[in-house]
Amino acid sequence: MKNMPDLDKIVSLAKRRGFIFPSFEIYGGSAGFFDYGPHGLTLKNNVKQIWWKQFVSGREDVYGIDSVIVTKKEVFEASGHARGFADMLTECEKCQRRFRVDHLADTKKCPECGGKLGEARQFYMMLETHIGAAEDEASLAYLRPETAQGIFTNFKNIVDSFHPSLPFGIAQIGKAFRNEIAPRDFLFRLREIEQMEVEYFIKPGDWKESFEMWRKEMQKFIASLGIDTNKIFELEIEEADRAHYSKRTIDFEFDFPFGKKELYGLAYRTDYDLSAHEKASGADLRYTDPESGDKFIPHVIEPSLGIDRTILAILCSAYVEDELGKEKRVFLKLKPQIAPVKVAVFPLVSNKENIVSKARELYKNLKEKISGVAWDDNGNIGKRYRRQDEIGTPWCVTIDYQTLEDKTVTVRDRDTGEQIRKKEKELEKYFSDKLS
Repeated sequence: MKNMPDLDKIVSLAKRRGFIFPSFEIYGGSAGFFDYGPHGLTLKNNVKQIWWKQFVSGREDVYGIDSVIVTKKEVFEASGHARGFADMLTECEKCQRRFRVDHLADTKKCPECGGKLGEARQFYMMLETHIGAAEDEASLAYLRPETAQGIFTNFKNIVDSFHPSLPFGIAQIGKAFRNEIAPRDFLFRLREIEQMEVEYFIKPGDWKESFEMWRKEMQKFIASLGIDTNKIFELEIEEADRAHYSKRTIDFEFDFPFGKKELYGLAYRTDYDLSAHEKASGADLRYTDPESGDKFIPHVIEPSLGIDRTILAILCSAYVEDELGKEKRVFLKLKPQIAPVKVAVFPLVSNKENIVSKARELYKNLKEKISGVAWDDNGNIGKRYRRQDEIGTPWCVTIDYQTLEDKTVTVRDRDTGEQIRKKEKELEKYFSDKLS
């Protein structure tokens, strides 16, 4: 087993097995954009469901919303993004390649061709659009660079509709867009991302307790996905490096094949956002304490998690090269709960109608009762095992001649390659117990 997989191998497997495809590939692709194939979409949805259950539906103090992507410019003017969401950019005078200044070891020499780098300048990362027919300053809008502001602008609606007591949270899963200067490293730095975020509203004096609570929740979530916790590091962000709204930030870093980089963030945003939106909009965004009657702007703890980086960390953690039966193989050691295919059903041979018919019957019965059951009759049995190993399928069920005689099947374990015989009628409980 290799300690750190090669990123190119992960990219190749992700495309070969229908997890991740380069966007617009038939037109040459476009940096920073990737599409999720059938297995990638299922994996992503499984991750989102686990997050939603832990962070939202499994709690009594968090409300879910789904806010719009196209956002009025006034929102980001108030939040500070319109003037501050930028990176320093430099361009090579020789090859015209552009680079983020903070990613360069030498700010005078091009890392690609050795040419001279030009003077650094600000590059605004928000993607602009217009609302309505006219394309003028009044119609200017942005594709949101984060999901948080849609939560803050709905704070009053949640308070007025549900009358929650502090502390309480508002959560959403959604797309965000960043016009990255140099997207790179597969799913790590993209121009279109998906985020899972909670804004947790608290009394100002309670922030340390809530911060620690969400820190533990994030640690629990990481472990639940099978992400290698030995490759997770918590980094306290110094004041000079924190976002303009943050009084404390911890980055959860992951040791990717290209280095130790940010996976998630946990921030204490104080009352910055609600105060800014109250001032800009004129709306009263104060919270009224039901016991004392005091009115104040709540403070906020924000656990922010990117789905795409989560998927990349999962693939990096699950990718394994080993030997099985004296043959080299590659497999994804995915936790069964998140694997896109939980059980693959095979007929031993595809040219015997009685075996195929029996396998189809078993496949349909399992599929009705267990989520993530797939059919595979392409190629010989060895090729099917290797294909399902690369998909990360924990168990393969083979219907053979013996099945027709005694109604038992072969169940093969992905990690060990071991095979056991199980009765047909026991399969549903067998797999359900393992997935619980």
